[in-house]
Amino acid sequence: MAESKASGMFSAGLRGVIAAPLEAVRRRTAPHPDQVDSVNTIIESEIIPRLLMAHSATQNRTRPRMLRAISSDEATRFAMLPLRLEAAALLEEVDAFMAKGASVETICLDLLAPAARKLGEMWERDECDFLDVTMGLWRLQEVMREVAARAPVDLAGLALPHSALFTPMPGDHHNFGTLMLEEVFARGGWRSEALVKPERRELLDRLARQPFDLVGLTLARDCPSAALSNLIQAIRNVSANPHIIVLVGGRMINENPGMAVTVGADGTGADALTALETANALVETVAARHLNLG
Repeated sequence: MAESKASGMFSAGLRGVIAAPLEAVRRRTAPHPDQVDSVNTIIESEIIPRLLMAHSATQNRTRPRMLRAISSDEATRFAMLPLRLEAAALLEEVDAFMAKGASVETICLDLLAPAARKLGEMWERDECDFLDVTMGLWRLQEVMREVAARAPVDLAGLALPHSALFTPMPGDHHNFGTLMLEEVFARGGWRSEALVKPERRELLDRLARQPFDLVGLTLARDCPSAALSNLIQAIRNVSANPHIIVLVGGRMINENPGMAVTVGADGTGADALTALETANALVETVAARHLNLG
């Protein structure tokens, strides 16, 4: 898996998200404040949750976790590698851990996620530049995708999977987390789709035309709670599914989870795994309610 071919393995949406900040760096000698916000958002709210979720959807949830086989010293050594090794070489390092008995979950929890967090810490201390961080995250993402792909999801028993639409808050151009949530839910057995940089009208029109079971709104930046509440009410008013479930997430919500209910959403998730588990519980509740009413 040569890194020169890495971009070809990404979806068009992911390539665009990653390419945009790289082009911005090439045009500037110093990063714009929005770039700093983008890096911190990607690492803390999107990359790390995605890494933690990479294999969870394929695990038998009744099976206990394997003992972790990666020491803190090994994790510390690995954390510096994304800055200087290509994705193919990083994957070889990961394969060595797995050959010694580390599970895919352990790789995500104890190796890839700490490495992503380390990049954010180095960025904050000015120990590496924006391009280094972006490329390091790109390499970790590529390794994660390759590792997760080795355990394909068996959807044979899901004749009628639930459907979900994920979207950033209209006007918010940080859509990396939206795209990754879409992939996480797809691996969790959902029929999921994602909008990229939607206008409010586009989002509402889509929900009016297709009866999604769930819509997930991602907020990379703070926004007035009234604006979020207004959008959620509009979603419920136009949705082709009168019982649509609305999830919200992002730093603003994570810092005050109770806000999810205040703005009219059905729930939230601090990370991708929690969001998927919350969604699964909510659709079961809705189905049971309809069965009782019937």
